[in-house]
Amino acid sequence: MEDFEIYEVGNKKNNEKSTFKADFFDWLEILVTAIVLLVVLFTFIFKVVTIDGPSMENTLHNGERIVISNIGADAKSGDIVVISRNQNNIVADTDAAAPIIKRVIATEGQIVDIDFETGVVYVDGVALDESYVKTPTNVKFDINFPVSVPEDCVFVLGDNRNNSTDSRSSLIGDHGMIDKRYILGKVVLRVLPFDKFGRVE
Repeated sequence: MEDFEIYEVGNKKNNEKSTFKADFFDWLEILVTAIVLLVVLFTFIFKVVTIDGPSMENTLHNGERIVISNIGADAKSGDIVVISRNQNNIVADTDAAAPIIKRVIATEGQIVDIDFETGVVYVDGVALDESYVKTPTNVKFDINFPVSVPEDCVFVLGDNRNNSTDSRSSLIGDHGMIDKRYILGKVVLRVLPFDKFGRVE
């Protein structure tokens, strides 16, 4: 009887070791799968980018980190987008390769007009309610208004209207218009600083 009990205790220890080993490898498999999934997500779907410059104040500030996604990147009015620079969408300075971040104001077929004295932006004759801007739109560059947004393009402005090079300037895109192919993604959320973590509007 004693031998039987000793055998049972020893078997229980072996079972515990086997269970621990199985659990360990299960958790390891879950961890490796999660890491691979994160790598795939942040390589092909999401990207973390750092804001460089003041053009989107007071919505986004220099040094803040945001996540952008290229899923459903067909931008609509109000979206904040990151735009690539390339030979067809260049600026005449040494930062020509740096992406820019702006807010979509109008999409193809819409007409944009700006009253630079009052700082009011109109889309299809309707004044926009722009609670997100730091300043009214008083600075004019070389684009003459009103303008019609061509097919497959968007018209963008920075929220810091008097300190942003955007679709008011021919230095951005083709006569100020951004070809939608050059939109790298839409802003999904802000991750840094932690006290501002969340969606960006």
